[in-house]
Order: sequence, then C-alpha cells, then structure tokens
Amino acid sequence: MMRIALIAASGFLLVGCQSTPMTSEPASGTLAYGSKVLVDDGTCPEGQIKQITGGNGGKIGRKRECIAKTM
Repeated sequence: MMRIALIAASGFLLVGCQSTPMTSEPASGTLAYGSKVLVDDGTCPEGQIKQITGGNGGKIGRKRECIAKTM
C-alpha cells in the first residue's frame, strides 16, 4: 500500500515540476504506474493538452485524456 502511495505522489510531483510538455508520448514501458506526463502533440482541441497516466503494462493500460491548459 505504501509503495502505491509513493508512486502516486511521485506522479503528482512530475506533473507539478514539468515546465515543458513533451511533444510525443514516452515509449512503452518507460512511464511508471500512476505517473503523469503532459504531451502537446496536437491531438487535443485548442486550449487543451493531453495528460497521460502510466499503466502497469498488463491489464491496466495507459490512460489518455485532454485537460485544460493552465499556462
């Protein structure tokens, strides 16, 4: 349980500290479970950016969603 909390907390820190969004998704297997990254690849409507949450490489895949840009 503690391990999941630490992974989730590190994901929130990654998004909070990330100053420049990525231009493409990270390669498969490189995004830790629960980690979140922002990707500005033009697939979301104007004023939004893609947020990707890492899966576990098994039954739980990556979650992709468009969220409002805050910059």
